[in-house]
Amino acid sequence: MSLSYRPMDASDLPWVAAHERALHQSPWSEGNFRDSLEAGYSCWIAEENGAPVGYGVLMAVMDEAHLLNITVIAQAQGGGRGRGLLNHIRQVARQWGASQLFLEVRPSNGPAQALYRQAGFELIGRRKGYYPGPNGREDALVMRAAP
Repeated sequence: MSLSYRPMDASDLPWVAAHERALHQSPWSEGNFRDSLEAGYSCWIAEENGAPVGYGVLMAVMDEAHLLNITVIAQAQGGGRGRGLLNHIRQVARQWGASQLFLEVRPSNGPAQALYRQAGFELIGRRKGYYPGPNGREDALVMRAAP
């Protein structure tokens, strides 16, 4: 597996939004991704052999970075691509001078939690009712690591 990373641009948004809808219970809209690009967030596309397999959005404020979205498309999951994309995003956060990287994850998303724990993230809190879900709202686990 050989992954490469490139900045997301507006031409990627239909592809990103389609995969977002297919994979998430409460997906970001194409407009959310467009707003992220326009706000100057660090938005990335992961590619394998020239084909997109994932995407991520990172926001930096002062010396903190916040991973807002990280997704690997369904047919590419399970092969270390998420770990590769996370490592790339961490490198970007370090280059920005971030001393901490934060994220939220659903308690029901065991695979993502495992990835984050293996990458050195620690649980630091819980946001009650953060995510909408099919059976009401779901909490978010707040995690932190050094970039």
